[in-house]
Amino acid sequence: MNEHGLRGLIADVKEGGLSRRSFVQKMVALGLSAPIATQMLAWNGVAMAQPVDGYKPTKAGGGGPLKILLWQAPTLLNPHFASGTKDQEASRVFYEPLAGWDAEGNLIPCLAAEVPSKENGGLSADGKSVTWKLKQGVKWHDGKPFTADDVVFNWEYAADPATAAYTTGSYKDIKVEKVDSHTVKVIFAEATPFWADAFVGVAGMIIPKHHFGEYKGAKSREAPANLKPVGTGPYKFVDFKPGDIVTGERNPDYHVKNQPHFDTIEVKGGGDAVSAARAVLQTGEFDYAWNMLVEDEILKRMETGGRGRVLAVPSGNIEFIILNTTDPWTEVDGERSSVKTKHPTLSDPAVRQAINLLIDRDSIQKFIYGRGGTATASFVNEPKMFKSKKLKYEFSVEKANKILDDAGWKKGADGIREKDGKKLKYVFQTSINAPRQKTQAIIKQACQRAGIDLELKSVTASVFFSSDVANPDTYTKLYCDMEMYTTTQPQPDPERFLNQFTSWEIANKENKWLGRNVSRYASKEADDAYKAAQKELDPAKRAALLIKVDEAFCEANVILPLLSRTRVAAAANNLVPKYSGWDSDVWRLASWYRS
Repeated sequence: MNEHGLRGLIADVKEGGLSRRSFVQKMVALGLSAPIATQMLAWNGVAMAQPVDGYKPTKAGGGGPLKILLWQAPTLLNPHFASGTKDQEASRVFYEPLAGWDAEGNLIPCLAAEVPSKENGGLSADGKSVTWKLKQGVKWHDGKPFTADDVVFNWEYAADPATAAYTTGSYKDIKVEKVDSHTVKVIFAEATPFWADAFVGVAGMIIPKHHFGEYKGAKSREAPANLKPVGTGPYKFVDFKPGDIVTGERNPDYHVKNQPHFDTIEVKGGGDAVSAARAVLQTGEFDYAWNMLVEDEILKRMETGGRGRVLAVPSGNIEFIILNTTDPWTEVDGERSSVKTKHPTLSDPAVRQAINLLIDRDSIQKFIYGRGGTATASFVNEPKMFKSKKLKYEFSVEKANKILDDAGWKKGADGIREKDGKKLKYVFQTSINAPRQKTQAIIKQACQRAGIDLELKSVTASVFFSSDVANPDTYTKLYCDMEMYTTTQPQPDPERFLNQFTSWEIANKENKWLGRNVSRYASKEADDAYKAAQKELDPAKRAALLIKVDEAFCEANVILPLLSRTRVAAAANNLVPKYSGWDSDVWRLASWYRS
């Protein structure tokens, strides 16, 4: 559809001749997603749809305890340092953003009084600023008022390079001004089509200035509140044992009437995904279990237990492998995998291309993940308009062998290929989890047939996804040759998701390994396309630019996508959670109730 036709449809919605639902359906048919369609309407002055909450309790409290399992145990409770999803989920129990994303991709206000639009004056006509009006009467858990000063501080905190925040990519290129005690203005250098990034969703949780003000910058890791949160959320902090359990109690001053329903909350970490699924679906010991990274056949059997059901929603999450083009075995200036080094063998594009051909994605999907994922060669898969049609995958041991032969890698007496005294021997790491270990085994077997030797390493999930700067086994350190995990797309637009392919986000010692580009690979083509996409207002042109970013890394075979992941959780039959594939699992925790 051309721009003229698109504007005509939007005009029809404004005039009442076309319903929002019909417009969204037409856009989905053209390859957009519902979230992008709703953003287009908002940008053109059509207010976002108001959510139908369906919350039934008539008073706060009385629901007893809510017990949640995160089998990857949280290790800190500061959302700005939460590089692992487990820490983002645990932080979200206590902290809230200005707005979040529902399952349909609508932006839903939380600490904001309303979602900015052109209609209410929140979105500027030139696309260079957004004004957020804050909800009145919100209190921090210690009784202090929540104000615009807190919002401005979060920008200053995350944007400061010395803070080394995981969220810095959402804040470093904007300016935030206080308009009055409950209004802030976000200013962009250029017209910005996707403005709902800073202060929104996973990257938008607000921490209090009066507890963190002294700890901005180099002292950021010293704040006591990193482990003892004081938020605005539905539950107040009671206790935290890192790597084990988080507990909270109902916030009697919560800013939403009749919420929350539950009196206490327990977020238990550790164990594994199978035992977490069993604890909800079969034994009923817990109400909810996050991230069911369990073979689908096992989940189906467990569901017959009658205590709970599996929840599955589409998402942009991706299971993928990184091939390290830096040297993980040589230390330079106090860090391994430094950008000042080159990997002795994986810096050869032919080797990376061969490894990509040795991944049997179809078998991994069919025999391991089932409902949990779909084989793919693209890092971005949702919304469909942002998925590359150019990227294809293939499994061929024969082609891999030929590529390595042609590149001069010869098999030695031990069957392992080598050249110039360097062997194709790699350490391949991931978190401890049955589907991942089975995936590793499938890839190892195929690599052996091509003369590549893989040493499989499995790291406890709470360690692998930890934000601990001193821990050498975190996925962000990448102190190995190749690694595999799932990364979460935190919003229904892939711009922030793809900033992990930009050179300025490379994880290193200076940013405490919280830069989002874990691969350390840099591409001028990707950088240029990303910067251009940030200010391109034409949806089709912008999508094409973001696809270029994706293709730059996937075609270089540095990033090897495996599966487009469905977000899968387990819930007790009597639990009514508000579940979204575009935000944290607990994004509307206050409105969960027991039927």
